[in-house]
Amino acid sequence: MAGVLMAALFGVLIGVSVNTFHYAEGTSYLSNDPASCVNCHIMRDQHDSWQKSPHHASATCNDCHVPQDLIGKYWVKTEHGFRHSKGFTFQDFHEPIQIKDSSLAVVQDNCVRCHQEMVGEITAHMGAGEENNCVHCHAGIGHGPRR
Repeated sequence: MAGVLMAALFGVLIGVSVNTFHYAEGTSYLSNDPASCVNCHIMRDQHDSWQKSPHHASATCNDCHVPQDLIGKYWVKTEHGFRHSKGFTFQDFHEPIQIKDSSLAVVQDNCVRCHQEMVGEITAHMGAGEENNCVHCHAGIGHGPRR
């Protein structure tokens, strides 16, 4: 009897999960299309400001916000998807949305990767323990001017 109950609970969990993933257009997040980032209304301001930014013509959301290796990319997408889904479901997210330290590290790595020719001399001469944060001074580059 306990086995049947466990199987039923597992089936309900899987069914609810699949339905939620479908309702939230989960497969769209596997693409590189910036429009998928605005499936959630809270990202509308970020998407709109990106469209007006200098990077609009050359970088998508994924170019800046996820690692470029295959495993890292989908790990971060999964982690972000879970965190965002939980936050939006339980309404326990900061508004306006704020970048987490781990996500800022990914953005920083991608800034340096794309602009290596420009910042190579700066990053090559940084001492141990020195932090580099492109977004600190260049916050408006990816998403246009701050509001």
